[in-house]
Amino acid sequence: MICPYLTFNGDCEQALKHYGDALGAKIDMMMRYGEAPPEMPSAPEHKDRIMHVRFSIGGDVVMASDSPPAYYQGKPHGISVSLQITDVVEAERKFHALLECGSVTMPFGKTFWSKGFGMGVDRFGIPWMINCPADGY
Repeated sequence: MICPYLTFNGDCEQALKHYGDALGAKIDMMMRYGEAPPEMPSAPEHKDRIMHVRFSIGGDVVMASDSPPAYYQGKPHGISVSLQITDVVEAERKFHALLECGSVTMPFGKTFWSKGFGMGVDRFGIPWMINCPADGY
């Protein structure tokens, strides 16, 4: 199984709430830095940040965390999280909800391979592709 792991710079919890509202994401497991065992200490100001979370979108697993500041590598480049949604109306609704306050790089619309497809970057800097496959693709 391949599972995307998203890293955030202190706003993972806000992203999770947004993904819940926009995509119906459900948190399966979550641990904050303040809950880590003593042998893995963290800065007191990071105790409420998310050390690790596993959540699901339509049965698919995604993981994420707030990266420790010294290890944060910035916003992702050259990769997108791709969602396959069978209902075109639902795909377009999720596209617009997900990219609210983000940026659209390709508006949602019909293509030769899909009933609807669109790309953008959400307000947290995560690139997404929403696809509603056409028959045979």
